[in-house]
Amino acid sequence: MRAWAARFFTSIHHLSPEQAALLLVVGLVLGVFPIVGCPTLLCLLAALTLRLNLPALQLLNNVTSPLQLGLLLPLERAGAWLCGGTHAAAGNIGLAALHAVVGWAAVCLPAGALGFVILVQAMRKRRPAWCNSMESPA
Repeated sequence: MRAWAARFFTSIHHLSPEQAALLLVVGLVLGVFPIVGCPTLLCLLAALTLRLNLPALQLLNNVTSPLQLGLLLPLERAGAWLCGGTHAAAGNIGLAALHAVVGWAAVCLPAGALGFVILVQAMRKRRPAWCNSMESPA
């Protein structure tokens, strides 16, 4: 895990606070998308569209895989509640997937927007110290 963190920080230390925050938020929000396999494609599309660092984004996607599985049931239940029904029975996987995506959109997208604002502000305050600590002496 330390090696992944070192690679990740090496790949983002030259980014502006806005770019680094966008990379983190997009990686986390898309990484917990409740349909298994889709986050990889969504991260690829986001990297190409937003001109983000694809390896760093895919690294975040891989790191959030356990979180994706852990949030699957809570997001499905939130989506079912928002759709006005009960959570899907075991036999109706399509409805369960739809509920999970609705729950993800209702919870993760606003949380990601809020997280972006908070991260940008925090990184702007801490950027000089963080940037200097990442540079290696020549």
